[in-house]
Amino acid sequence: MIKNIFKNIGPGTLVAAAFIGPGTVTLCTLAGVNFGFNLLWAMLLSIIATIVLQEMAARLGIISQKGLSEVIREEIKIPFLKQFITLLILSAIVIGNASYEAANISGGILGLETVFGESILNIGDISINLMSLLIGVIGFVLLYIGNYKFLEKVLVTLVLIMSVSFIITAIVTKPNVIEVLKGMFIPKFPEKSLLTIIGLIGTTVVPYNLFLHASLVKERWNKSEDLPLAKKDTIVSIILGGLVSMAIIVSAAAIPYKDISNVADLAQGLAPLYGDFAKYFLALGLFAAGITSAITAPLAAAYVAKGCLGWKGGLKSKRFRFVWIFILSLGVLFSSIGIKPIEIIKFAQVANGMLLPVIAGILLWIMNKKALLGDFVNSKTQNIFGFVILMITIFLGIKGILKVFNLI
Repeated sequence: MIKNIFKNIGPGTLVAAAFIGPGTVTLCTLAGVNFGFNLLWAMLLSIIATIVLQEMAARLGIISQKGLSEVIREEIKIPFLKQFITLLILSAIVIGNASYEAANISGGILGLETVFGESILNIGDISINLMSLLIGVIGFVLLYIGNYKFLEKVLVTLVLIMSVSFIITAIVTKPNVIEVLKGMFIPKFPEKSLLTIIGLIGTTVVPYNLFLHASLVKERWNKSEDLPLAKKDTIVSIILGGLVSMAIIVSAAAIPYKDISNVADLAQGLAPLYGDFAKYFLALGLFAAGITSAITAPLAAAYVAKGCLGWKGGLKSKRFRFVWIFILSLGVLFSSIGIKPIEIIKFAQVANGMLLPVIAGILLWIMNKKALLGDFVNSKTQNIFGFVILMITIFLGIKGILKVFNLI
């Protein structure tokens, strides 16, 4: 039975791999440490919203056989609006992923350092983290091979390792099941929890995943009969990703003291309570989270650039490779010598805050175009869910931008 469930999962797993990055892992850790099980409902809401939007993106990719950025370029006829949205997409996804890539690689480093300790090379006044170079080389090799099926298998394996690692860690802490269920299904807003709630939803409902998913499904499926397989893939993968996030919250809630600032601290905190093997499972999960995001972020940026700029060719084309090599290299550089490009990250956060509601709105509009999708346009139920999610993304976008400028 388990074999049948996982038989056709693929592109959706890459989406799960992308949203469970080190940022999500750290935020879930802080949510568990500071608020216990009380914010599990926000994670459940995020999973539902992600499934709804990603299913639309996958359906669009299979029926149109085009990426989301290509469809946007073709369907928006007003030149000024098309140029503005294209610039916004390129800014948020390409520049955004370049600035976040260092954090993805750093997350993988934390996982390795939890087990093996630091590995620093000092050259004069410059300190280089060798773990960063190792992760960069692994990412480069996997992406350069340029074979979608191979890449998919590697990422599916890493996501399953990550899932098992974090879920076992949560089980080891022996949580109160009734309290966990209450946290999932009874919304609570503890004092000072609003920004954490926004963060949990914002790191799960990720704009670049919509572009990534629409592009990836074309590599796997090409006819309407494949839609049920794509839907199952999306639901299973995102639920699996959501379970990972919930497992991290549950694990973090078990720590009796509150001086935890990231998942590496969580790993150290669990060790005296539940033995060293809890630390190793958590470290393995963090390494998998870091390396999957370090691969999918450059891949998504390359797909977006390809679609927005109308490039031809596949994963092995020179332009496509140039984009992901550039982003991966920047990430390795910034993480290996400890540079934090704060201003670039702030710009990316503002661009992403603007992009999510814009893309959610455009996706909803496109999914009702019979000329493009025929009988596979949204149903009334899908439109209602989509509209509710659009309102949530507008709220998140405004809050995210205000947060960047320290206005909340």
